[in-house]
Amino acid sequence: MDDDRVWSFEKSLWTGDANHYRELVDNECLMVLPTPPFVLSGAQAIEAVAATPRWSGIEITKGQISRPQEGLIIIAYYAKASRDDESYEANCTSTYRRISHEVWQVVQHQQTPPLAIPAVND
Repeated sequence: MDDDRVWSFEKSLWTGDANHYRELVDNECLMVLPTPPFVLSGAQAIEAVAATPRWSGIEITKGQISRPQEGLIIIAYYAKASRDDESYEANCTSTYRRISHEVWQVVQHQQTPPLAIPAVND
């Protein structure tokens, strides 16, 4: 999967519906999100997506892609998502595994909202 397709694939996970998730998220996937229950399996994540309004816009910056071996892609990035009058920002990672020729599924995803860094007193 080339870089442009990787980023299109990832963006679609933010904006796609539950059926889209069912297609692209592996049942064995593990996700860590900043809201309870925090750690979700693929099936739990799909159900959570089905019950949550989808993001209408997603901006990805600071993206990095790693391909440590054939059939495995790891990405890291900063996301800014929006819908109606709501916005959300997080540092994210995802890992994709190739299932067959040009068929990929997410096997790991995490989101960490920006962490406050305490001021250093000199």
